[in-house]
Amino acid sequence: MTDELQQPIQAPETAAEPQPERNERFRWYILHAYSGFERKVKESIESRVQAFGLGTRVGRVMIPTEPVTEIFNGKKRTVERVFLPGYVLVEMELDNELWHVLKDTPKVTGFLGTGDKPVALTEEEVSSILFRSETSKEKPRLKIRFEKNEQVRITDGPFANFNGVVDEINEDRETLKVMVTIFGRSTPVELEFGKVDKIE
Repeated sequence: MTDELQQPIQAPETAAEPQPERNERFRWYILHAYSGFERKVKESIESRVQAFGLGTRVGRVMIPTEPVTEIFNGKKRTVERVFLPGYVLVEMELDNELWHVLKDTPKVTGFLGTGDKPVALTEEEVSSILFRSETSKEKPRLKIRFEKNEQVRITDGPFANFNGVVDEINEDRETLKVMVTIFGRSTPVELEFGKVDKIE
């Protein structure tokens, strides 16, 4: 009897040992969600996994996002933008029960795959998505919509406080060619998006 009584006292010590971080059988799958509801679907999945006691079979739930810097009313702000709209990545050990729980999540239209058979992503596919999320965090993309012939004010560099007119826009390099009037002559100046403000 004394041996049996000691068992429960020892059990928490073994439970406190570090658990293996990743389940070897985990694979990444993609769920289709209504575009614009990706964050809501992520929250719903996480709460359903808890409610159904499936925590050991589901790892990370991710929405592939990247930071985008926008210029709004002359002020810079960085927002997280979903770069794969309508997709939510779930790391899990998929079985029939889990398939039904996730497929029945509100705003989910199904799994990426053929018919009723979800297809797991390859390591390369997962890496490229995660890599894009990570690298874009280091250098957010600048998202500003400039238009040709639009009036702008230069905010930085030797031509700061000069006004000019947009002549060319290079989205890839995030630069503008702005025609600035200097000493009565119109001169083209190449500037980065972030060094120019729209004139409202």
